[in-house]
Amino acid sequence: MCSLIMYAGNQEFDIMLEITKTQDDGTLKTLNLNEAVSGSWFNLINPTREEIQQVSLVLGLDESFLNNSLDADELSRMDFEDGNLLIITNVPITDDEGNFDTLPLGLIFTPESMITVCSHENKIINSFNVDTAKFFDTRHKANFMLNILFRAAKFYLRYLNLINKQTESIEDSLKKTTHNKALFQLMEIQKSLVYFTTALKDNQLVLQKLLRMVNAPSLQSILKFTEDDIDMLEDVIIENKQAAEMVEMHRTILESMMDCMASIINNNLNLVMKFLAAITIIMSIPTMIGSFWGMNVPMPFGENSFGFPIVISISIIATCIAAVFFNRKGMM
Repeated sequence: MCSLIMYAGNQEFDIMLEITKTQDDGTLKTLNLNEAVSGSWFNLINPTREEIQQVSLVLGLDESFLNNSLDADELSRMDFEDGNLLIITNVPITDDEGNFDTLPLGLIFTPESMITVCSHENKIINSFNVDTAKFFDTRHKANFMLNILFRAAKFYLRYLNLINKQTESIEDSLKKTTHNKALFQLMEIQKSLVYFTTALKDNQLVLQKLLRMVNAPSLQSILKFTEDDIDMLEDVIIENKQAAEMVEMHRTILESMMDCMASIINNNLNLVMKFLAAITIIMSIPTMIGSFWGMNVPMPFGENSFGFPIVISISIIATCIAAVFFNRKGMM
């Protein structure tokens, strides 16, 4: 990130953003605002209100184009205004605790440049950097946009694999627990899958609309699609559809699993209760026998010098018989 000074009339702006452009040798060069030329990529992450106003004024954009991309509840859509194009797509994110969510990523295209706007740092945009510069070109806006959309679809599948691993781990723990913690974890995963499903369906509608308008003059004046770009757009649609189907399938499986796991927890609890009941009965046998021989009335073996060992032996034998009985009944 760089701090840039720009003058517009009598106003001085201190803008925090990253501006890069692909060079002829395939490298990615960082520019300042005064050097920004056609084919530059403006990347704006978690901007303040003042920064939004500054960038909007400098680049001649409607502030709503930038602000809409920062709304966490914004749905995927495509919009034209004053010769500029806004595409909002929802991308997957994850936090340090392993929770998954989606957030809007704004792709804004002017006739000269491309701007990405997001309220949080994300791995999709971060994957386009100096080290990966040979795989994209900021001067070819259509192809660059498709690379971002394709990468987003790939990350949905990648995070889905992580969700599967979490689910398997929770499933293993549920086999031997009576607590609800695992069910709450499954509920969080289910919520993440709902977010993924909704986002992928909305993204698919935007991609289909983009494919229908690929030869429209209004779109071609901003994004010049080649035949290769159209083929890549179709690949992105297929990849996004595959991700949506995979998420929907795992969501259905998870819903069935939660019902099954709730039954397993109840069954585990019943087993614990049966075990405790059996232990209570078994432990009551020596107590009962000891109570009988502790009464102040004549009892068998009362005058026998070996009376105490005999009573103890009777208690042990009766306890063992009860333990064997309950074990055969599957209560221990």
